[in-house]
Amino acid sequence: MITQEAPAPTAGAAAGRGRPGPRKARRRAWDEVPRWQIFLPLSIYLLFTLIPFYWILLFALRPSGSTSLIPWPMTGEHFEKVWTERSFAVYFQNSVVTGVASLLMTTLVALVGGYALARFDFRGKRPFMLGLLCSQFVPGALLLVPLFQIFAKLQLINSLTSVVIAETVFQLPLSMILIAGFIRNVPYSLEEAAWVDGCTRFRAFCTIVLPLLRPGLIAVGSFAFVHAWNHFLFALMFLSQQDKQTIPVGLNTLMSADSVDLGALAAGGIIAAVPVVIVFGFIQKWLITGFSSGAVKG
Repeated sequence: MITQEAPAPTAGAAAGRGRPGPRKARRRAWDEVPRWQIFLPLSIYLLFTLIPFYWILLFALRPSGSTSLIPWPMTGEHFEKVWTERSFAVYFQNSVVTGVASLLMTTLVALVGGYALARFDFRGKRPFMLGLLCSQFVPGALLLVPLFQIFAKLQLINSLTSVVIAETVFQLPLSMILIAGFIRNVPYSLEEAAWVDGCTRFRAFCTIVLPLLRPGLIAVGSFAFVHAWNHFLFALMFLSQQDKQTIPVGLNTLMSADSVDLGALAAGGIIAAVPVVIVFGFIQKWLITGFSSGAVKG
C-alpha cells in the first residue's frame, strides 16, 4: 500500500502560524490591559455627563424652596406652571410645526438637488459644490439682517413661515451634499435596467432609488428637525408675538435680569429635550446607518 506523504510546511506558512494576525494581536493586547484602566475613565466621564441631567431633574421635581439633593417628595408644580401660566403649550405647538415643516422642505429640496449633483454633469459643478461647502463656514448671525429685510418686504415677520424658510436655507447646503453622497452609493445600473423595462426617469427614481435612500433621508430629516427645534436665533429675530414664539425663545423668557425661576426653567428644559430624545431613540439605527453609508463612498 502506497501512501503519499503530506508536503512539509514552507517557512512562510510556519511563520504565519507562529505569529498571530493583526486582529488576534489587538485582541490579546486588549485582554492584557487591566479592566480598571478602562472602566475608571469611562465612569468618570459618565459621571460628569450625567450630573447636569440630574441637576435639571432635581430642580424640576423638588418643591419650591427646597434645598434637598434628592427630589423627594416629587412635585409636578413646575411642569404645570410652565405649561399653563408660561404658555409652553403654545411654544410646543409652534416648535412642532416649525420642526416638521423644516424637515419636509429641507429633505424635499435636498433630495432634488442631491440627485442632480450625483447623476448629472454640468458646467460649474465643482465650483458649485465648493460654494456649498464654503457656505457652512458662514455663521447664521450674518444672515439675520438680509433675511429680516427680505421677510419684512414679503410681510412674513411674526410668521412661522419666515423661520421655516430661514431654517431650510441654512440647512440646505449640508443636506444636499449628504443626499448626493447617498445617491452615489446606489448603482446607476439599477436605474438603467428600469429604463430598459420602460420606466421613466421619475418612476425609476421613485421605485428603485428612493426606497434605498431611506436611511439617508431619515438621517438628513432628523438633523434638520433637531436643528429647527433647538435653534434660538432665527425664532428670536423673526418672531416677536408671544403666540408665535417657539420653545427656545420661551425658555429665554423665564430668565430676567433680576431673578431666574430655576424650577420652571428646569421643567421647560425637560419639556424641550424629551421629544428630541424620543425621536432619536426610535431612529438611532437608521441614523447611524444613514450617516455611515453617506460617508464611505460619497
